[in-house]
Amino acid sequence: MSNHAIVFGASGISGWAITNALLDGYPTPELFSKVSALTNRPLSPEIAQWPPSHKLQVISGVDLLQHGGQHALENDLRMKVADIESVTHVYFSALIKIADPDEDIKLNVQMLERAVGAIENLSKNLKFVVLPTGTKVYGVHLIDNFPFTPPLHENLPRIPEPYASKTVFYYRQTDRLKQMSEGKNWTWCELRPDVVIGFVPNNNISCLAQVLAPYFVLYHAIEGAGAEVPFPGTSKSWTILSNDSSQDIIAKFAIFASLHPEKCGGQAFNVADNRQPSSWSQKWPVICEYFDLKGVAPPPDGSGPQPGDYVQAHMAQWKELEQKYGLHTGHVDNDRSFKHLQYGIMTMLDFDRQMDLAKELDAWGAHAIEIDTKGAWWTAFDRFRKAGIIP
Repeated sequence: MSNHAIVFGASGISGWAITNALLDGYPTPELFSKVSALTNRPLSPEIAQWPPSHKLQVISGVDLLQHGGQHALENDLRMKVADIESVTHVYFSALIKIADPDEDIKLNVQMLERAVGAIENLSKNLKFVVLPTGTKVYGVHLIDNFPFTPPLHENLPRIPEPYASKTVFYYRQTDRLKQMSEGKNWTWCELRPDVVIGFVPNNNISCLAQVLAPYFVLYHAIEGAGAEVPFPGTSKSWTILSNDSSQDIIAKFAIFASLHPEKCGGQAFNVADNRQPSSWSQKWPVICEYFDLKGVAPPPDGSGPQPGDYVQAHMAQWKELEQKYGLHTGHVDNDRSFKHLQYGIMTMLDFDRQMDLAKELDAWGAHAIEIDTKGAWWTAFDRFRKAGIIP
């Protein structure tokens, strides 16, 4: 029987890449005959920049939290998703951000429960569910109270209370997947990336490459080719070690894991680009080079320009670039922008948090893929350029 993948949150960084990899034929073209990409906001295949494919159906406007509850969601999916009874693999990348932490946890867990429950009820062919989470499971968001000494590995305990119950919905999501799959014909796995590097066709508040790309374009236009770009973090964060997680690595391991339940079922995996961690002092010059700029260390007593502030201060010049190059508008300084994203990642995360990738690479075996900074970041920028978001 051929496989049918359904991707919840297909316009997000990980969801977009999973859809892209499936349509691109990873690991082999014949393994999946259908790919159903679900998005909350409207998204055409042309804007999405996915490879043209007869396998693809894009379904927008599916609300996992609709007032009619589980029954209404299942009716909605039955009407909108062709051949939903043949779904074999679920890739769940949908999330919602709510300011109230209790409500945030409640709703994100509810979305997963409803989505997986609906597919389980509508398709008797379900085999596997993949849930990307993140390094919040290790407490990186606690900053000054970061509880572990790296490298971070999957068998570390959960972070202490009250933080575990009050700040991380991933724990409750994985607990529910374990409960829901018990005694069933399907299983699941959890993927734990750190900072995800990649492209998004729509605006996304968690996409660092989308924040930086317009900044570098403007910086080049205003300061000139070859200009020095001081790192927008601190001298301390300049040298810390971490592992970037490019969207393509996440996507390909997600698909591999879902096809190998005997190796990956019921487990968590750190997922990142390279077993060797790196620092911003190594990455920043490579990232800036794409835009013909020279990435340099921050000043000893501060940081370089903050990208979000720089872009806001030069919006008139950005509008001129949009017009000059015929760029798609609405991707800079919009209601889904988070101009302080890079501050959180590049300044506040000023402690080593590198991950142990032995479990991922051992499971992947001969199929394992590792890429460097250039491969991750330049691919993302190429995609923004192809999509007409940057010149």
